[in-house]
Amino acid sequence: MKANGGDRPVIRPLPAMDRARQVTEALAHYVEDARLQAGDRLPTERELMAALAVGRSTIREAIRHFQALGVIETRKGSGTYLLKPVSRDTIHMPLSFETPHLRDVLLQTLEVRRGIECEAGMVAARRRTAKDLFVIEEKLDEMERVHLSKGTSGPEDLAFHLAVYDATHNPLFRQLLEQMRETFERFWTHPFDRQDFARRSFPFHRTLFNAIAAQDTEAARRETLKILDVVEEDIKEMSR
Repeated sequence: MKANGGDRPVIRPLPAMDRARQVTEALAHYVEDARLQAGDRLPTERELMAALAVGRSTIREAIRHFQALGVIETRKGSGTYLLKPVSRDTIHMPLSFETPHLRDVLLQTLEVRRGIECEAGMVAARRRTAKDLFVIEEKLDEMERVHLSKGTSGPEDLAFHLAVYDATHNPLFRQLLEQMRETFERFWTHPFDRQDFARRSFPFHRTLFNAIAAQDTEAARRETLKILDVVEEDIKEMSR
């Protein structure tokens, strides 16, 4: 983005590529070039849609990314505001794997997820509020409804885990997951072309919720491990 002779930089339209990622980068460039500081207001959704030539859903996905990083907040009826400055160098945590094999990528990702997910479950069990429980159960009910209807519930499964992360009240859990999202999402996009991938973990999501509701940290850890153990077993079995 370049300044047009005025006080604010120009936001340029984007080529047709990865829209959400480009919007994220464009906003980071804008914040940096405009030297916005904490408390400054960002352009409206309508302004961003017109300037970047993208749809509302793409803008909102980019905004959710920044919210997950804890750098902006949206105030109802007022707008979206910067909580702390960002730059084009701080919005991504590039992840790379030396192996081209899906099996190895999933197992490597699982090692990281196991540590984060177990700790998140335990922290959520300690800190969850009544509102958190309502949201987690709402996501769980939807996951169960879709699963029983279709036999699989990938996006709903992810939404459930995101709600658990949010219940920790530690934004780093959500930020880490968001930064690793592209790799983590391989767990929910039918690896090895199998609709039944990790299906055996389905009932443990309800028992994980019960542990969080009971504020039983050890049970939350135990139920999380059950889910991830099934995932690991299926990765190894289905990739033979």
